[in-house]
Amino acid sequence: MSSMKTFVGIDLGSTTTKAVLLDENEQILGRGITNSRSNYETACRVAQQEAAVDARFTLFRREFGAADGTDEEVEAFLSGLERAFRLEQFLEQLDDLEETCLSQVKGERFEMNAAGVRQALEEVFHRLRAEAPEMYAPGARRKSDFFRDIAGSRYLALAEEVARDAGLPYDLLLNVYDKSIIAVENRPPKGTLSDMFKRALKRVTDQGIGLSGEMLQPVEKALDIELEETYLVGTGYGRVTLPFSKEHIRSEILCHGLGAHMMYPRTRTVLDIGGQDTKGIQVDENGIVENFQMNDRCAAGCGRYLGYIADEMNMGLHELGPLAMQSEKPARINSTCTVFAGAELRDRLALGEKREDILAGLHRAIILRAISILSRSGGVADEFTFTGGVAKNEAAVRELKKLVHENYGEVTINIDPDSIYTGSLGAAEFARRAAEGRMEGVEL
Repeated sequence: MSSMKTFVGIDLGSTTTKAVLLDENEQILGRGITNSRSNYETACRVAQQEAAVDARFTLFRREFGAADGTDEEVEAFLSGLERAFRLEQFLEQLDDLEETCLSQVKGERFEMNAAGVRQALEEVFHRLRAEAPEMYAPGARRKSDFFRDIAGSRYLALAEEVARDAGLPYDLLLNVYDKSIIAVENRPPKGTLSDMFKRALKRVTDQGIGLSGEMLQPVEKALDIELEETYLVGTGYGRVTLPFSKEHIRSEILCHGLGAHMMYPRTRTVLDIGGQDTKGIQVDENGIVENFQMNDRCAAGCGRYLGYIADEMNMGLHELGPLAMQSEKPARINSTCTVFAGAELRDRLALGEKREDILAGLHRAIILRAISILSRSGGVADEFTFTGGVAKNEAAVRELKKLVHENYGEVTINIDPDSIYTGSLGAAEFARRAAEGRMEGVEL
């Protein structure tokens, strides 16, 4: 078995935890993301494991000599392998969830119904397993890739049906799930990645997907490469709780500045709107921070604020941007204070204002706040890079482009589809430099 040095960056955000693996040539091997948990150590492990999974597919492509993704036969095979792997991963966590649920059926509350509840649970999980392959079939669409979201929505629907047929109180099955999912999501899957990949490989070959036996050799060769964790650096909103020593932690300002520079080397200004804060950062030609400003402790104008608005409007967070884009007359929003947002929102809806106009006004207010932070950091210089989860919101992007143009003229605005990984990318590069004995730009 051969080994490969990797350099790991982990960004523990308030809502999601991201990980990036770099190789010795500064090339991204893999990216991974998971929802942040109360158990930060587990969140870090799961994100890192997801990055390792992604890295395997990078290695597969390298072994096939198809790194650019243009070989249709290879891409079809790897697409099938990834679906099969995700199915194996889902089924393994489903086994864990069933075992945990069954262990909860005890005590006085279940005394009269224990046997019936166990039987009902077994039926629910039998149905979940039966429908799982369809969720990972070609063309299947899932609202989320997080186990809790995928399993939870189907469990609740099936449990209600099974409980009704069995004459059991639905809340018994609901409470068992609520207690169990917390335990399951706070520990990574039990099996090794190697074992899951081997089962996935068998699944796709049994289904006749893709390649001849001779062409499977590159996959087996890539699986034999050990990804050696050479150095790790953690950052992010929750970095003080990261289970790493101080020399393995860098500020999120430094990591976002360096990460944006790695994505776009001509970057001079960075705006990051994350779940909990907004950062305006000025960097030099090497990606080293020269100046920065952040919002105060209030979460107004950040991802959590948008999440609060989505909850108030009974919508998904991903639906806010598209609806705001439909507005023809954005409302003038007086405050982006999270405390008052709910009341103002309800008042405006009661007065008959359109939801899309309210949302368009809210997005403009958020970006106005961000522009103010950028101004205090030194303004907007060419090139300008927008990062963070809010960079995926098309209404926020529209308002940002408009306001930057109004205030600073023609400026190149960079938005990478993987911008949510900017902090972890910068952290991974700091890890690579630390391993080389280069520590420039870490005094902030």
